[in-house]
Amino acid sequence: MSPCEGLLTWGRGVSLKQKINEQTKAAMKSREPLKVDCLRFISSAIKNKEIEKRGELDDVEISKVLATLAKQRGESIELYKKGGRLELVEKEEAELAIIQSFLPKPLSDEELAKAVAETIAEVGAAGPADMGKVMKAIGPKTAGRVDGKKVSEAVKAMLSGK
Repeated sequence: MSPCEGLLTWGRGVSLKQKINEQTKAAMKSREPLKVDCLRFISSAIKNKEIEKRGELDDVEISKVLATLAKQRGESIELYKKGGRLELVEKEEAELAIIQSFLPKPLSDEELAKAVAETIAEVGAAGPADMGKVMKAIGPKTAGRVDGKKVSEAVKAMLSGK
């Protein structure tokens, strides 16, 4: 059984937090230690963010936490590959697959460009000075679906007319 088999899909009326808890229980029953450890780590990261925020996280905020965890796994995979640590690469890739199964489908470059163009029109941005307004407005639309750096670069390019 692959690490992400049986995971629920995004947006079925059940919160992400509930899905993660359900999958943790299922992984414990089916005795999948890697999956259990990864899901517990995810739950811990969410709990830490809730403590930091002093309140419950909604699905958008949880997806941001998941996106951060996915990005960290991706960076670790690259470092382990450079270091020749293939056993750790496999572990990180399995964890990355579990984390990504809870995230919505990533935006393509075309979808990102369309979202940026729509947001620029919505906020009435005229140039690079309005980048902050655009970033604030587009943040919730792209949360967990594309890296913030990539969004920033796309916004900057459109606002500067490149």
